[in-house]
Parts: sequence; structure tokens; C-alpha cells
Amino acid sequence: MIVVSEIGDKTFLIAAIMAMKHPRLLVFSAALSALAIMTVLSAAFGHAVPNLIPRTYTNYLAALLFFCFGIRMFYDGYHMTEEDAKHELEEVTQELQDKEDLELLQRAEAGSANADGNAQDNDVAPPKTRSRKQESSGLINLFQLLFSPVFVQTFVMTFLAEWGDRSQIATIALAAAHNMTWVSIGAVFGHSLCTGVAVIGGRMLASRISVRTVTLAGAVVFELFAIVSLYEAYYDV
Repeated sequence: MIVVSEIGDKTFLIAAIMAMKHPRLLVFSAALSALAIMTVLSAAFGHAVPNLIPRTYTNYLAALLFFCFGIRMFYDGYHMTEEDAKHELEEVTQELQDKEDLELLQRAEAGSANADGNAQDNDVAPPKTRSRKQESSGLINLFQLLFSPVFVQTFVMTFLAEWGDRSQIATIALAAAHNMTWVSIGAVFGHSLCTGVAVIGGRMLASRISVRTVTLAGAVVFELFAIVSLYEAYYDV
């Protein structure tokens, strides 16, 4: 379900485009971290719902959500054209470019404002020994990796793009009706597959695959899950 929901989606395109300009492993780590956190939060919320509402009703609610999402995806897929997919790809590309241009401008302004102060600090700062540099180099590299602008930008954009997405609602519904741990594991595994494909060759894939076909296939999967949830609710499985 996660795979058919995410292929060609905005989070998929963000990872694909960022991986074209930045290290793939860094983009993959940032995107998957955001998706994993969102998945765990969604599954935990879904797991808490049965404590407030009887499980039979949560199964009915899950069936209703899956049914509505399936109908929506059928509608979107039926009216979708290849130009729509290209337009979304161009829109995400432009959005990322605008953010990068803004960050470059802010860095340039901050750099020019602090240039004199930094020069004075460098003149009076005591030189570090080589051994001390070697001891701290690994820790510095780790912090630079985790808190680099690329990591933060990819993480934040992926997290916000996933908020309220079909896969998030599906994760909540599944966790409300089934074991939270296995739902989380399955969802994170699905996200890792999609993100891996995105950073390796996502842009080429997004421009060649039929997003319409993937959307219609996702609609079928959602309807199947709706039937399963309805069966479990009716027979109290």
C-alpha cells in the first residue's frame, strides 16, 4: 500500500530531485528519517484510537477511510494525464530551486555582515594542535552531516509533504485495526523502498512510468483493504 501510494508522489519527487544535486546517501537518510518519524507517530496515534473507541468501530472507520481513498484515487487516475505528472515534477523542481536561491541569498548576506568579525577572531585565536584536530574531526564530520543544510532541508520538506498524505492516513487506519509494530515495520520498509528508488533514479522513473497506472493500481489496493477491514469488523475478527 505504501509503495503504490508514494511512487510519483511529492515526497518521492523531493527525494529524486534533491539526489540529483546532493549526495544520495545524505538525501536518503534525511528523507527516510522524516518518513520513519511520521510513520511511528501515525501508528502510535492509530494504536491509541481503540482505547477510546471499540475495535469494531475502528475497523468500520478504517474500511470507510480506505474506501474513500480508493474512490478518490480512481477519480484522480481516471482524469489524470501525463501532462499532469510532468507539471507536478516541474512544480516540485521550481519549489526546491526557489528555496535554495533564498538560502544562498541569506548566507551571502550573513557572510558579508560577519566577514570583519571573523577575520579579527582568526587573528587572535590560538592555533590548535594536530592531535586535537584528529580527535575532534570525526565528531565534527558527524554533526556537519546530520545538521547540514541539505539534510535539514530534505528532512523538513519531506516531513511537511507527508503530513496529511494518503499513506499517513492509511498508516493510522491500519494501526487502529492491526498490530502497531508490524504496521510500523511494513510502512517504514515500504518508504525505504520508494525512497531508495527515488534517490537512485527517481527523476528518470517519474518521467517514464505511467503515474496514472500507478494511481489506479493504488486505488485497487485501497479498495481491497477496505473489504478486508469491513470483513474483520462484521465478523469481529
